[in-house]
Amino acid sequence: MKRGAEWLADVTATAAAGARLAEVLRAGDVVTLTGGLGAGKTSLARGVLAALGLAEEAPSPTFAIVQPYEPPNVRLPVLHVDLYRLEDPAEVDELGLEEARLDAALLVEWPERAGAARWPDALALDIAWAPDGARRLTWTAPAAWDGRWPR
Repeated sequence: MKRGAEWLADVTATAAAGARLAEVLRAGDVVTLTGGLGAGKTSLARGVLAALGLAEEAPSPTFAIVQPYEPPNVRLPVLHVDLYRLEDPAEVDELGLEEARLDAALLVEWPERAGAARWPDALALDIAWAPDGARRLTWTAPAAWDGRWPR
């Protein structure tokens, strides 16, 4: 496991981190996004989706729970998932994410709602507020991400 961190000065820097992630994202990958409300999880995911070719701004999947993106709108199928409203980790099984993961990448906000051991091979990203309004992006990259993250 590799660990690291970087500072993100603003929403533009957060989207740029997402764009760097898009360069190495593959079908089957899971990226977990943790952080408090408003920390920038959706902004980072929007950066990924924009870099993959999405022309419009991606909506937050808070109410839909799973927002799919498919070619030709993006170059790689992606499911943007927000587990915030789930109350029981067993509810994640009903979403069909493991099957979908065979052909798509998963960007998962609030992954702790799925249970701690749900995606052991995920690139785990955490975004935290800094006192000056910037954000600190920290990551844990398992062996599956060797040579891909950090970039």
